[in-house]
Amino acid sequence: MSQQSHGARITIHDVARAAGVSRQTVSNSVNNPERVSPDTLERVLAAIDELGYHASSSAQSLRSRRAGAIGLELHTLGSHNATTAPVLTALSVRSASHDCHVVPFGSDSGSPMLEGYRAMWARRLVDSFIVTETHHGDPRPPWLEAHGIPYSSFGRVWDDPTFTRWVDVDGSAGTRAAVEHCLDSGYRTIAYLGWPEGSVVGDDRRAGWATACEASGSAVRGPEATAEQDLDAAFAAAAPLVDQLGHGDAVVCASDVLALGVHQVLVRRGLEPGRDVGVVGFDGSETAQMHHLTSVAQPFDAIAEESLRLVRGALRGEGSPAAGSLLLPSLRPDRSTVLHRGPAGPPPPPAT
Repeated sequence: MSQQSHGARITIHDVARAAGVSRQTVSNSVNNPERVSPDTLERVLAAIDELGYHASSSAQSLRSRRAGAIGLELHTLGSHNATTAPVLTALSVRSASHDCHVVPFGSDSGSPMLEGYRAMWARRLVDSFIVTETHHGDPRPPWLEAHGIPYSSFGRVWDDPTFTRWVDVDGSAGTRAAVEHCLDSGYRTIAYLGWPEGSVVGDDRRAGWATACEASGSAVRGPEATAEQDLDAAFAAAAPLVDQLGHGDAVVCASDVLALGVHQVLVRRGLEPGRDVGVVGFDGSETAQMHHLTSVAQPFDAIAEESLRLVRGALRGEGSPAAGSLLLPSLRPDRSTVLHRGPAGPPPPPAT
């Protein structure tokens, strides 16, 4: 219970004493938070909250001050994730129409960390966040909720089905469309190269392939393999997978990086992607365009627009939408699914 509840006026001295800092540090925390270390600033803000310090409306103005910025953590997107550049670009371009700008931040860690969020928020460099690469056990959504920080999410908040300020891409619909495209193009058996089980995004994309194959008959479903999101790993996994395929078969992949691994195996064996074995990636990345890979493209402009709209609603205190936004990707055909319809050639030679 604060002293203010007993009628006593809380002063800057009380805050300084409670936080174990000087009066100047309290003043800087209120008026120039960029001059205070994140840990100290958090301690001072906690003391302001606990004591109910409102002299000169300092605590209120500190919290209501707008930086006009949205924080976006980059390192969680991963060095091999093809969505990094297009997500950041689309958000940066579209943020101006929402009267804000995007501030990227990150760390050396390869997994989500709270330190960057704490520092950005404590220094009042941003008003809100857009969270990406969500997964089960993600520590960020509960931390943001506990601190009352506005945010939206590119990717569902898997541990909290009540959270609806998210936008995501229907990966299952994307791989279903990829299978249907391969069948319409004349390919017979459709194999799959995906990520190891346990990735919510990867499992969703695999489910679309499996569903489409089952709907088209048991003969359509080909072998499957898994690889991490790494070109060397994709190449190693693709070689034995291609061993099981013949002319007129195809491989649907969970990403463009995995598809490039299949592409390289075919090329090194003297086979032409598309003419001999079809290949479809996922993401619509520059990698796919450079190697003429058919790919399921993510709608990055729509992702950015919806993410910004949702986080702006959170900043305004608007109620959450009834449901999240699930967007459909689009298939972009290229040379890797142009089947040569002449006499069937010999099966791919075994890996050496």
